[in-house]
Amino acid sequence: MRRFRLAVVGTAAFVAIAAVSGCSNGGGGSSNSTTVTPSKVTPTSTPTGAQAMVKTASSGKLGTILVSGTGRTLYLFEADKSTTSTCNGACAAAWPPLLTSGSPSTGGSAQSKLLGTSKRSDGKTQVTYNGHPLYLYAGDSKAGDTNGQALNQFGAEWYVLDAGGNKVDRS
Repeated sequence: MRRFRLAVVGTAAFVAIAAVSGCSNGGGGSSNSTTVTPSKVTPTSTPTGAQAMVKTASSGKLGTILVSGTGRTLYLFEADKSTTSTCNGACAAAWPPLLTSGSPSTGGSAQSKLLGTSKRSDGKTQVTYNGHPLYLYAGDSKAGDTNGQALNQFGAEWYVLDAGGNKVDRS
């Protein structure tokens, strides 16, 4: 039992270290800095067997943005050039994909016609919106946080999305 606990703690520490060490600014421009701790790393966005929801919320200076069913901010990754995610491994530990079992749903002013899904390299189903795979950010500890806005990590920038599925390019 002790060996199991050490393995779990060691794995959580490795994921946190990998997420932080892999978060460079990609060699240029400014970058916000956020510390990621094991308690903030979210392995999945929805419980096993759960249907994901994409809805909208007001976020002050960012306006109306997309959030998950639990109110966590959703982001797009500019390295994704199609509905197929390019964020895996340490990237997915820092930027967990919004996963779903079954068809996702919408709420608020999110548009169901822009909602879709894509298979990830691990076989899981990721939610897409207006052609963008959707992600959470491990540095957002609660609903309403937007700490990932305009970060340059894992080779490209991350942005919140508006109800039309477009990146919001302001901080």
